[in-house]
Amino acid sequence: MTYLKNFINDEEGQDLVEYALLLAFVAVAAVAVLTTVAGNTAKVFNRASAQLT
Repeated sequence: MTYLKNFINDEEGQDLVEYALLLAFVAVAAVAVLTTVAGNTAKVFNRASAQLT
């Protein structure tokens, strides 16, 4: 019975879950930023190409 109580009160895995959630949030934010930057970069190169031709 004490093993079950110790298992329920054990919080070692909690840090791993928090880090995983933080990593997922950072990954989603990075994808959003990179998508925006890629679109703007493409516009700049398209304008430069149009002016050169």
